Amino acid sequence: MVYGILILYNLREWTEGGHLWVQQVSSTPATRLDVVTLQEELDRRLQLKQARETGICPVRRELYSQCFDEIIRQVTINCAERGLLLLRVRDEIRMTIAAYQTLYESSVAFGMRKALQAERSQSEMKTKIEELQQAKLDYQAQVTELQQRAIDIEEQSRYEIAKIDEDHEGDVQFSKKSNQQLKAQLDNILGSGIK
Repeated sequence: MVYGILILYNLREWTEGGHLWVQQVSSTPATRLDVVTLQEELDRRLQLKQARETGICPVRRELYSQCFDEIIRQVTINCAERGLLLLRVRDEIRMTIAAYQTLYESSVAFGMRKALQAERSQSEMKTKIEELQQAKLDYQAQVTELQQRAIDIEEQSRYEIAKIDEDHEGDVQFSKKSNQQLKAQLDNILGSGIK
């Protein structure tokens, strides 16, 4: 049974330092010294690969994944059922991490879309503000022009009224003078006819 479970592990191949490394599964039971050695090797590789201690770090995740696979191998040699359970736990953790990764990537994409929309909206808003400011300046120029026209029309009206008043006064004076002359002529005519 133990051999069948160990077959579940594929040969691990990787390239390091220009060399191809192949790791085969061993069926030798682990001792306490093997566990201590595994821990020391994990710490050494974490420092060697400069894995981050906190946050998301693919290097650290890969090293811990390899360490967990080795722990599963060691447990499986001693108790096959426990090894199978650990394999299920490992696979579930990987699926959960993959789901979180997908969720993270989709949320980053969503955030980017929202940021682009906000930037586009901000750009449109700036354009609209500039257009409104220009319209405001145009309207202010129209108001100033209309105010000046109103002042000009008022001055023109005053001048025309003054001119009409002056002409009217001249006409009234002329009419009074003509009336006095006619009255004087009429008095002369009437006064000479009575004698």
